Amino acid sequence: KPPQAAILGMHATKERAIVVNGQFVALPMMYFALSYDHRLIDGREAVLTLVAIKDALEDPARLLLDI
Repeated sequence: KPPQAAILGMHATKERAIVVNGQFVALPMMYFALSYDHRLIDGREAVLTLVAIKDALEDPARLLLDI
């Protein structure tokens, strides 16, 4: 098994209370984290990867349409 440069951890989706337009609403949320070897991956690139994953999960149509 080759060594890992990064590991993405994705937690279960659960309803959590957040504020939307000044009102508390329960919406599905999922936490995820990226653990990576700083010798191989620059921190900026790791953050950009997490943002891209978040955007794809929040709006999968963009991923499918390649927007």
